[in-house]
Amino acid sequence: MIVRSKPNLLGVLFSLKGSIAKRIALRSLLVTLLAAAIVLIETLHPAFFSKVNATPFTLLGLSLSIFMSFRNNACYDRWYEARKALGSIVTDVRSLIRETQVIGDARERGAILRNLCGFAHALKARLRQEDELGAAGTWLSQLPPAATPNLSDNVLRLVSRQCSGLAESGRLGEWRYMLIANLLAGMTTAQTTCERIKATPLPFPYTLLLHRTSYMFCILLPFAMAEPLGWLTPIFTAIVSYTFFGLDAIGDELEDPFGRDENDLPLDAIVRNIEREILDALGVTELPPVLEPVDYVLS
Repeated sequence: MIVRSKPNLLGVLFSLKGSIAKRIALRSLLVTLLAAAIVLIETLHPAFFSKVNATPFTLLGLSLSIFMSFRNNACYDRWYEARKALGSIVTDVRSLIRETQVIGDARERGAILRNLCGFAHALKARLRQEDELGAAGTWLSQLPPAATPNLSDNVLRLVSRQCSGLAESGRLGEWRYMLIANLLAGMTTAQTTCERIKATPLPFPYTLLLHRTSYMFCILLPFAMAEPLGWLTPIFTAIVSYTFFGLDAIGDELEDPFGRDENDLPLDAIVRNIEREILDALGVTELPPVLEPVDYVLS
């Protein structure tokens, strides 16, 4: 995720970090070169363009803009919903840290809290399609079976069993056990929300239609602008292609908010904050450092 102060005028014009320009530079350049070639043909053979009218492109451009705004809103909703789900996990972990203070046995409380940290690491790896056990194994008090299909949920079940055992032995009051059970249920809900976003992309025909239409519009637009604008056509084509291709690429990035693109959610930083708060609750004084943005990118 890009973390930086609001750029000045020069920053707006020349900043590349976090910009979509690098991803769309080649296709925008090709469309601009095509526009220059069309203008050259129009200069040599103006009769070919005598009946080309800009009205259809105006209507198509308006429709395409509205269509893109709907798609980008849908993609941003996915990004923001994922961030809210991760934020609710942080809230529930903090609440569990507070509620487990009544556990007298420091070893048992430490095992519960370290398992929660393992859950956060496992969920991060799951959302990024990485090795869950490799990410969470060092934190877990009990390794799951090798064939476990969902390590994150397995860890929450382990924490639930630990708390249930404390309640049955009378070391954890029934009322407080119910509070902890509700917090664990909230973490399960947040995990399921993240998995739903990860496993359910926007309908492919919807995305495909937008890709095709934006390419057709940018390729055909110079035919309408060549006669009235002349050699200004490549410049305006570059601006239009940058806008439409850029909006298209931004939607692609936001559609999956759990990856490692520059504008994706900072899962590493969120999990590190959970890790630091749990270790602090366990009395650890040398905490891992807070993750800071590197070249404005917080991972």
